[in-house]
Amino acid sequence: MRRRERITIAVLGLGGQGGGVLADWIVQLGMKNGYVAQGTSVPGVAQRTGATVYYIEMFPGGSGAEPILALMPVQGDVDIVVASELMEAGRAILRGFVSRDTVLIGSTHRVYAIDEKIAMGDGRASSERIIAAAHERAGRFIGFDMDAAAERAGSVISSVMFGALAGSGALPFSRAAFEEAIRAGGKAIDANLRGFSIGFDAAQGKADADDASPVRAEPSTEIGRAFLARIQGKLPPEAQEFAVEGVKRLIDYQDAAYADFYLDRLESLERDPQLLTEAARHLALWMSYEDTIRVAALKVRASRFARVRAEVKAKDDQIVQLTEYMHPRLEEICETMPAALGRRLLASRTLSRVLKPLFSRGRHVETTSLRWFLTLSLVAGLRRWRRATLRYKLEQARIEDWLALVRAAEPATALELVKCQRLIKGYGETFERGLGNYTRIVERYRAGGLAAPDIARLRDAALADERGDALTLALAS
Repeated sequence: MRRRERITIAVLGLGGQGGGVLADWIVQLGMKNGYVAQGTSVPGVAQRTGATVYYIEMFPGGSGAEPILALMPVQGDVDIVVASELMEAGRAILRGFVSRDTVLIGSTHRVYAIDEKIAMGDGRASSERIIAAAHERAGRFIGFDMDAAAERAGSVISSVMFGALAGSGALPFSRAAFEEAIRAGGKAIDANLRGFSIGFDAAQGKADADDASPVRAEPSTEIGRAFLARIQGKLPPEAQEFAVEGVKRLIDYQDAAYADFYLDRLESLERDPQLLTEAARHLALWMSYEDTIRVAALKVRASRFARVRAEVKAKDDQIVQLTEYMHPRLEEICETMPAALGRRLLASRTLSRVLKPLFSRGRHVETTSLRWFLTLSLVAGLRRWRRATLRYKLEQARIEDWLALVRAAEPATALELVKCQRLIKGYGETFERGLGNYTRIVERYRAGGLAAPDIARLRDAALADERGDALTLALAS
């Protein structure tokens, strides 16, 4: 960081992360220590499509004429950048706020953008590339998971960021001066000081702000211990972690017998460790397909309501109403019925014509209301009869067909066929699009002439766009 009288600071934060509080603390810190300080902000839009940029300038007081301070940061002229999330640190770099004269302080956790979430494949931006760019472009980069640190402190991320700023030594003020700014704010003082302390120590390298990799908990039941022993005895070490998670997922999804069925299928592949590792992951995902029973169960979980309350920081005496959009189609309703009945309804043009209009529009559902909570709880309770549903029969047949292709293929091709499960996810129209793309690739494979690289190329094309235009072109080439 360059040494000059004027100090320029840019804070980039998402809505609800306390960026305004952090900016106020910095301004008050400067003013209390004899600086002329000014803070401005330009809000972003729609939470994740643009961060709010808070800009603070400081100039030592008592130096003659009143300084004229800028309202916005200028490219290449920012001494300190503080980012509340890794992508915001990346945005600061792209906007030219970060130079070799800049101290960049950023949280390494991610809040995924809508574009990343709705991508048909893995749409996440590379965190590794952003971190590498931060080290390369900034004079100094201080990064750690400040969101996790705030969680441990029972505080908010702004206090951890303030502590990291203090610990960086980039400002000419003592730790006591920073802490006094928090006390002067008068809100959640003890919690904010705890967060500040963690941030300060992490910036100075006195403590590892990120928890060490969690140790996998040992099973607490006989069934769990039996599953773990089976996995360790039958599967290569590379595949065991995914298999353990797969078993846990499928017990939660259905029951222990279903998890046992999963391991039977996995062991039947008898292939190399890389294939089994991928299969352990993708098989568990396909077997836990999202039907109406699963969706309803996730909506009414106590842990979900607790998470929402924590996210909005609701107090114990506050009521939180949760309203969401749901649009089950006739196909999803019929697939939740016993297989014979569901097939009959879907096969009947007359009944489909009569019933489809009833499910043509979505509706807003208040899941915290007694009516809808009980309704969704009843649907979730159908889990015990899931094996009799049409959807279960359809998915198990598709899975068996997929596994048969994998068993019959040579190793490199088998691996690419396993990875094709990435195309199948979600429910409703999203599921149908993915399944359609998967089916087109498999049909082409069965017709002959596709090697492992060809399958990978077609799969990437299928993930390129929702309409399948790229896949159509790839199949035609």
